[in-house]
Amino acid sequence: QLQACGGGLVQTGDSLRVSCAASGGSFSRYVMAWFRQAPGKEREFVSAIGRGRHTYYAESVKGRFTISRDNAESTVYLQMNTLIPEDTAVHYCAASSQVILSQYRNHRAYNYWGQGTLVTVSS
Repeated sequence: QLQACGGGLVQTGDSLRVSCAASGGSFSRYVMAWFRQAPGKEREFVSAIGRGRHTYYAESVKGRFTISRDNAESTVYLQMNTLIPEDTAVHYCAASSQVILSQYRNHRAYNYWGQGTLVTVSS
């Protein structure tokens, strides 16, 4: 089970950190990812962190967002800096123990999902 939180309303240029707490499994075995979905758009990849803590980012957030994980707390974080209105979306965390590297950016490769947390960036 995944529980995301930390979304909110911010202004352009602000920072925000969303987090996702996991329960019910061996957290360190899972690849963790963040996806987001804006109104009327498809769900898109934001970032992923592997079991070995290698990180991956969409081009649109590279240099602005940082993903991290705390295996002791079974939590994954997404630090979002220099937010822009295009970042407005429901942000979802996802987990998979079986996803391979070539599929990290594919939302269909993840079998556990959080409920989503809304991030709204005003201009």
